[in-house]
Amino acid sequence: MPLVDVINLNNEKVGEIELPDHIYDVEIRPHLVHEVVTAQLHSRRAGTACTKTRGEVAYSTRKPYKQKKTGRARAGSRRSPLWRGGGTIFGPKPRDFSWRPPAQIRRQALKVVLSAKLHDKELMVLDNLAMTEVKTKTFLGHMRTLGLSKAVVVTPEPDRTLELSSRNLTDVKILRVDGLNCYDLLKHDRLVILKDSLAAIEARLSR
Repeated sequence: MPLVDVINLNNEKVGEIELPDHIYDVEIRPHLVHEVVTAQLHSRRAGTACTKTRGEVAYSTRKPYKQKKTGRARAGSRRSPLWRGGGTIFGPKPRDFSWRPPAQIRRQALKVVLSAKLHDKELMVLDNLAMTEVKTKTFLGHMRTLGLSKAVVVTPEPDRTLELSSRNLTDVKILRVDGLNCYDLLKHDRLVILKDSLAAIEARLSR
């Protein structure tokens, strides 16, 4: 089982903890991560692009000009896609781009990312990150002391004080265990897991 140091807010080692092999030491399978991240990005698409067909364009049905003796190509409607302002051929319509991989694949992909973070020494176990007041300056000071700039912090349960203190920092994201996902872990350079979150992560990924 991987052995990881437990760090406090002063960036000092205060202990060690063993991480389960079936979560933090699995085979790296990039295709699983690719499938899950692609699904996440597809689900974020608005899918609101919309164009009008020739049946939806608001024009009269009157024939623009007579059929013969004009020297021009015949035309039967101003709604024709060939005309400026006419309908669109095969244009986009509102649609749902989202799709969801099976739960087993989602869990395995998350294990792969966690294992990769640990292997690349980008995973840190933090003893505690309790804050008594909402203060971005204080939170930023903790991040600098720990040597973090672009990081995800995983908390075991909702922590409003911590979430409000960090929401103005574009490179730091506070995630609850329930919201842990591959995209955010890969987007940020470091992963900080509060010690109390480890049991919840293991319970979520051991189903």
